[in-house]
Amino acid sequence: MLSALILLPLAGAAIVGVWPGKPTSMQLRNISLSLALAILGWTIWIGIQFDVNAYGLQFQEYLSWIPQLGLNYNLGIDGLSFPLLALSSLLTAIAIYGTGESVERPRVYYPMIFLVNAGLAGSFLAQNLLLFVLFYELELIPLYLLIGIWGGKKRGYAAMKFLIYTAVSGILILAAFLGIGWLSGASSFDFNAILTDGLPLRTQLILLSLLLVGFGIKVPLVPLHTWLPDAYVEASPPVAILLGGVLAKLGTYGLVRFGLQLFPQTWGLVAPVLVAIGVVSVLYGALTAIAQKDIKRMVAYSSIGHMGYILVAAAAGTSLSVLGAVAQMVSHGLILAILFYLIGIVEKKVGTRELDLLNGLMNPIRGLPLTTALLILGGMASAGIPGLVGFISEFMVFQGSFAIFPLPTLLCIIASGLTAVYFVILLNRTCFGKLDNQLAYYPRVVWAERTPALVLAAIIFFLGIQPTWLVRWSEPTTTAMVVALESQNNTPLAHNFEMRAPQIE
Repeated sequence: MLSALILLPLAGAAIVGVWPGKPTSMQLRNISLSLALAILGWTIWIGIQFDVNAYGLQFQEYLSWIPQLGLNYNLGIDGLSFPLLALSSLLTAIAIYGTGESVERPRVYYPMIFLVNAGLAGSFLAQNLLLFVLFYELELIPLYLLIGIWGGKKRGYAAMKFLIYTAVSGILILAAFLGIGWLSGASSFDFNAILTDGLPLRTQLILLSLLLVGFGIKVPLVPLHTWLPDAYVEASPPVAILLGGVLAKLGTYGLVRFGLQLFPQTWGLVAPVLVAIGVVSVLYGALTAIAQKDIKRMVAYSSIGHMGYILVAAAAGTSLSVLGAVAQMVSHGLILAILFYLIGIVEKKVGTRELDLLNGLMNPIRGLPLTTALLILGGMASAGIPGLVGFISEFMVFQGSFAIFPLPTLLCIIASGLTAVYFVILLNRTCFGKLDNQLAYYPRVVWAERTPALVLAAIIFFLGIQPTWLVRWSEPTTTAMVVALESQNNTPLAHNFEMRAPQIE
């Protein structure tokens, strides 16, 4: 069942690349969309079969591959990986749907998106450290090409910067994994065969630091973030959705999966440093976003801040905070996707992303009323307004982290208020005001263009009022992680918190 999530996008890339004849860009888009929806449907089928009460791996697949290197084809899925896998399948379909009908080089463009999807799926499913690295690196060149060929004016610079940073990230992660496997004396690089508790504390700290820097680049965390604004801004809206909505989650997923789980003894030692970095990222992202004039760059910087919440939650290490970290990954991906998609529509119809040139888009006759209404909803979700998915994930992060790190959590709450500030600035300048009577005759947004945003808005609203559907997949897994973490440290990290996170009705 799991291999299909890797093989289907690989097959999709091959099918689109060698489709006979001379199909038009629109025909290749429809073929790609059909394949993407098939991948999404298969993911939903796995979700139907998924046992939400189990905390271990499910649907595990194992095949000895290169035993001399300890590399095995070992796949599995649990409550940490399934929500991100579902997010990846959904946003891949939306990215393909949102691609223009006349995209250049469609025989290259759509296969690159499928290769990115295959790399993401393999990374979330891999239960062998070397196998994870292979899939982690699979998305590097496709995304470099997606930015470098179909990006904006400075796409070459942004793509090269992304390539260098991501390559360094992969090298650090590979070095850490090789050190873990060799120094621990494990028979293979399978995740369940690795035991680090016998390693000297200094060695554990070095290996964990390599992982933190490697995955911190992918998140990205301050000061490893400088590739993000350029890549997000220069990428086309569909590629930006994949970059911010899913790719960045590989970093936070790696921190929780391999940092917290492989190094439970040393996680508590580095937690204060992680929290400090997380708080700096949160405040820096919020304050920098306020200063931006380009609305896409503003959303890009806001992403840095929201990813910082996940680091604070993971560092706290309580059942509720780790569950909140997973929920924040999903909610952030959905919110960022709808914002980038809508900003793409605004730029296409109006011709600019500059705050100083945008106004009055809420005008019901000559503006973009539904588009701006959905943009307001996305901004409210990002600001953590109750009733939307952003609120419940941030609430769990704050409540779960406060008992361990009260002051940093309060600073994160303040930064959450700053989120409202820069989104009020964005929405006030773009949505309201008076349109120019001579210039403001914008093309209409047809329903086909609105569909992805409406789907994302429905999910954001549904998960906001029914948060159980957001956390039910992950709660047993994250609780088991925290139990193992606390047993290794011989002391409860959560102090007054229950070992099992409360059900949220």
